[in-house]
Amino acid sequence: MSTSHINRRQLWGLVALTLMWGVNWPMMKLSLRELSPLYFRALTMTGGALWLFVFFRLKGVRMLPEGREWRSVLTLSLPNMLGWHTLSILGVKELASGRAAILGFTMPIWAVLLGVLLFGERLTRRAGGAVLAVAISIGLLTFNELTALTGRPIGIVWMELAAICWAVGTLMMRRSQLTLSVQALTVWMMLLTAASLWLIAGLNEPWPQWQFSQPMWASLAYGVLINYGFAQTIWFGLARNLPPATSAISVMAVPLIGTLSATLIVGEWPHWQDLAAVVFVMAAIALVLIPTRQSSVNP
Repeated sequence: MSTSHINRRQLWGLVALTLMWGVNWPMMKLSLRELSPLYFRALTMTGGALWLFVFFRLKGVRMLPEGREWRSVLTLSLPNMLGWHTLSILGVKELASGRAAILGFTMPIWAVLLGVLLFGERLTRRAGGAVLAVAISIGLLTFNELTALTGRPIGIVWMELAAICWAVGTLMMRRSQLTLSVQALTVWMMLLTAASLWLIAGLNEPWPQWQFSQPMWASLAYGVLINYGFAQTIWFGLARNLPPATSAISVMAVPLIGTLSATLIVGEWPHWQDLAAVVFVMAAIALVLIPTRQSSVNP
């Protein structure tokens, strides 16, 4: 199915979702000016999970896991939620937000490589090209961080570890036999992760003063209502019917939106290395996610 087969409502939903995900990166950076990273994640994820729980419950979704479903919630939440969200916010703390978005969305390529290494999947020529493109983008950003006076290359490590966690979680999700709805699974993964983050933050970060500026409150509201709320509900509504190529295009655009919107929100001006890295990452995602013309025709 091509992108021409999606209706106008799906198209606007896809545009809104891409903008929400992209803008979220500089909004996180804005929040970290007044709140430590782990408390930020704990607070916004708790609010978002409760928001989604009420929304899906009112929609009639069975929200309470039963029996072995709890095991799936626990095991899948470790890489998909705790690993990704903890490591990525540490990366955002160290890096420019647009740069963090570029590195975070190398996830599809890590998923391909891990599939080859762990599950014997075939490494195609397209996948090989994607790996090369990602290596170039990481090299560009690493060189810039090492040569900048305020460079924090540890942030690159955090973001790539986060991307690997997300990739592992994606592979686990693909191979899981789930009886619990994706909506309920996501909410409970968020609730368990939020509880863990409150504990980890309490052990490692000072208790916040909770006296924030108006832009900070707006940023927190964005994290709860938009990133963890509306974006998730839009995605669940689209995911069942979106063609793979369309999903890939949405993912490809997020690093670009994050890099460009960071200039307006937090005053981060991208270097040529950032823009070049965006192009290479978008190309890599296209290679591994957008099917060839032949494969998109065959069922």
